[in-house]
Amino acid sequence: MPSPSLRLYVDAQYTSPYAMSVFVTLLEKGMTFETVTLDLDTAQNQAAEFVQLSLTQRVPTLVEGDFALSESSAISEYLDEAFPQTTVYPTDLKQRARARQVQAWLRSDLQAIRQERSTLVVFYGQKMPPLSPAGEAAAHKLIQAAQALLAGNPLYLFGAWSIVDVDLAVMLNRLILNGDNVPAELVAYAQHQWQRPSVQAWVNLHRPAL
Repeated sequence: MPSPSLRLYVDAQYTSPYAMSVFVTLLEKGMTFETVTLDLDTAQNQAAEFVQLSLTQRVPTLVEGDFALSESSAISEYLDEAFPQTTVYPTDLKQRARARQVQAWLRSDLQAIRQERSTLVVFYGQKMPPLSPAGEAAAHKLIQAAQALLAGNPLYLFGAWSIVDVDLAVMLNRLILNGDNVPAELVAYAQHQWQRPSVQAWVNLHRPAL
């Protein structure tokens, strides 16, 4: 079945980890789509045309015909259910629930890491000052949870690759690529996820100078 006409709205610097997550989902599913960039620094996401498309006025937003959807995990879950030939979430019900749990946690917690280790570290190579006590606590929480999830040093969170592996690798790379102390097995895990062709396709996009 041919892919429907899809447009994916992303940030102009290609630094949104959430836009990256949907971009990777689409590539993993072998879907054809147009990428449209919005300059968030000049509030292009608040332009009338985009406001009519995106309920939350945020990227990523996926448009399929007259259907538009924002919020990255909602988009990836929709794509997995609408086009199930290739899945990006575990097929086992309980593992799928755990995957969604991890994905929701990475988006709603660890605020100090997101503030002190922006994705400019990941995609532009910027270096940030040492973590604050709140940042250190968040990093410890992330590392502790990742080690529990990956006990025994598996390559993937749920036995086989899922989109949540990308989300976790991005969060770990906020620390790793800044030179912060991260256990070797988690560094190896993040590096393994980073070499996936769909991930490299996002990493290697041409980014404007800051």
